[in-house]
This record gives sequence, structure tokens and C-alpha cells, in this order.
Amino acid sequence: MHHIDIQKLVDEARFNGFHFVVLFLCGVIIVADGYDLAVAGIALPAIMKDMNVDPTTAGFMTSSALFGMMFGAMGLGMLADKIGRRWALSISVFLFSAFTAAAALASDPVTFSVLRFIAGLGIGGALPCTTAHMTEYAPKKLRGVLATAMLCGYAVGSVLATLIGKQFLEIYGWQSVFFAAGAPVILIPFILKYMPESMSFLMKRNDNASLRQIVARIAPGHFLPADARFQMPVDGKADGAPVGKLFQNGRGFSTVMFSAAFFTALFMMYALSTWLVKLMAMAGHSVGSALNFLLIYNGGAIVGAVLGGWLGDKLNIKWVLCTFFAASVVSLTLLGYGVQPLALVIAVVGASTLGTGILVYAYAAQFYPAAVRSTGVGFASGVGRAGGIAAPIGIGMLMSMQLPLEQNFIAIALAGAVGVVAVALIDHHRAASVHGADAKGGVAASARAS
Repeated sequence: MHHIDIQKLVDEARFNGFHFVVLFLCGVIIVADGYDLAVAGIALPAIMKDMNVDPTTAGFMTSSALFGMMFGAMGLGMLADKIGRRWALSISVFLFSAFTAAAALASDPVTFSVLRFIAGLGIGGALPCTTAHMTEYAPKKLRGVLATAMLCGYAVGSVLATLIGKQFLEIYGWQSVFFAAGAPVILIPFILKYMPESMSFLMKRNDNASLRQIVARIAPGHFLPADARFQMPVDGKADGAPVGKLFQNGRGFSTVMFSAAFFTALFMMYALSTWLVKLMAMAGHSVGSALNFLLIYNGGAIVGAVLGGWLGDKLNIKWVLCTFFAASVVSLTLLGYGVQPLALVIAVVGASTLGTGILVYAYAAQFYPAAVRSTGVGFASGVGRAGGIAAPIGIGMLMSMQLPLEQNFIAIALAGAVGVVAVALIDHHRAASVHGADAKGGVAASARAS
């Protein structure tokens, strides 16, 4: 009987059409995910006016989706490791598409908040599932850059929401941009038909036929004997994915630090996605000009995320992430004081806040072994969602206090300073990517025993 180490094949594979399909489908899901989350911030001034609510109430309305994302990230992340990622992703897409569109029919803050909470379950669930999936199938030398390139879809979705908002908000009202969010539901049949299932999940089910088909697409030139049996590193075997495994093998403290890193990154991301347009308007810029700044912010995020992923593949991703967090502290402070050129500062803010948030997902996906990857990313980001929930409310309260503009940005920058410390304390030696050689030794021992 021939034993084949699937993880080694994936690590050494050359990027081909199979990888492109995974990247494309995951990327489109994230674009839709980013649109659905950003659309509330784009339409927030119009919603506040239509429903006659103050900034504090608006902050609670926006946070309802983020609260749902916390449960969605943890719940659907764990569910993906149990029922398969294709179905978990399909459920996520349905939830965030259907219920964001339904929020357009809301006429009061409570109904709007309930519908956005349900949509948030899907928005939160899509991120850990797609990140884990892209990381599982990406060749080792491209793992960081492919994961961050896929997650850039989040910023692309935000740009799309901004462009649609500029065209339709004044003419058709805020409801139009929410109705548009229902379109991604058409992705579900394509996910179920073309997205490959998680290899660790297929091994749990002993689905050798499906694994054989996937391996043939990952490495078309690799000879597969008729009696081939596939194996993964010991940590990659999916015999269930309880949260308890995230605290075993010395990973417990780092899991807490990842949660803290997600908290701070998501605090910065959602403080800015919710209030940047309003803050720039307070600084004397028109709404149209403020929306242009949001486009620059997201453009900077795309460049920053791809650059961070590339550097993470070349250098130590942990210290690259620390550097990005530090850059967020500096750039947000400069933005608060209106340092020129303003467009460049905002681009750097985008690269070092939203770009940093994307990089945290990529690092977490590389840290946890395949069998608990969705659970690990989902749990840490789910706990970290508390930062995303607190940000719109907290910054909304600061704005209600009519403090100097720079103090609002400094409050956001403080989260970045905490992020530097949290990432610095992660034990990188416990990362699954670092222990690949040891894990493969476990596979070899298992092969000899059989």
C-alpha cells in the first residue's frame, strides 16, 4: 500500500487552475461579505436622518451586525470543521445576502438592528471559513500572499459599496444599496458545485475517491498508484474540532493573544468603516469628498494587505504584523491632526488598519493545524469581535461628547498600540507552519507502522 502525504503535495505544488478556482470563489465571497458590512457605514448619515436617531443610537444599530458576527465567526467556524466548509460557506452567503437586503424594509432602529444581527451571523462566518480554506490549499511559498489577496476582497467590497452609494444614495435612497446586497445569493450553487471540500474533512469521512480527485488537480503530474492511501500530519487529522484543542500543545496563551490582536484590529477597522465619513465631514469636508477619502482608505488597505502577505511569506509574519500595528498608531495620530498630504496619510491608515486586520486572519490561519483551522480562526476572531462591537458605540459616544477631532483618532490609535503588544507575545514556535517537519515525521512513522 502506498501512503501519500497530502500536505507535502500541497506545500510543493505549483499554482494552477485548481488554486485559481479556490482563490476566485473565496475572493468573490469576501467581496460580497465586505460590501454587506460596509454598506451600513456608507448609508449611515442617510439612515440617521430617515429614522431620526443620534450618533449613540446609530452606533448601537451598526454594532448589531458586529454582534452577530461574533457568534457567526465562532459558530460557523466550528460548524465548518464538522459539516464541511462548502455547506458552512453556503449558509453564510445566504444569511448575509438575504438579511442585509431585508434590512432595507426596516422603518425603525429595532427592526433594522435585528435583521442586521442575523446578517452578521453570515458575515462573521464567511471570514474564518474562506481564510482556512485558502490556507489549506495554497502552496507553501504563496500561502501568505494568496490568503491576503483573497481577503483584499473585503476592501474591494467596501469600495464597491462606496461607488454604488455615490451613485444611488441621493437618487434612490439608502434602501437601494441594501437591496443590492441580496445579489450574492446566486453564488450558492457555484460554491456547492465547484468549491473543493476541505481535505481534513474528507479524511475524517474516509472519502478516498474525493481526495484522489483533488490530489490529481493539485498536482496533475504526480503518479497516483491504484492502492494509494492519503495521510496528513498528525495535527491535521480531523477527529473532531473542539475549542479545547486550541488550548492544547502550548497554544493556549497564544490563542488568548490572537483574540486580543483580533479585538484591537477589528476595533480600528469598524471604528473607521462606521465613522470615517462622518469624522471627515466634521473636519470640514463635504460628504462627497469624505466618500472619496473612503475610497483612498480602501485602496490603501488593498496595497497594504498584499504587501503584508508578500512580506509575511518572505520574512517572519509575526514581526511583519507587529510593524503594521505600529504603523497604524502613527498614521492615525497624524490623520487626527490633519497632517498633509491628507490623501497619502489616509492611504497609509487604510494599509495599517484594514490591511492589518486582513493580515491577522492570514497569520491565525497559518498558526493552527488544518483539523482545527476554521475553529481556531473562528474562535479567536469571534472573541475579537467584541472590539468590532465596541468601536461604533464607543466612538459614537466620543463624538456625542463633541471632543476635539484629534482625540477621536487617538482613541482609535490606542487600540493599535495594544495590538503591537498582543502579537509580540504570540509564541510563533507553536505555529503549525513551524512544526511542519515534526508533523511530517509523525506521518512517516504512521506509514511505517501500517
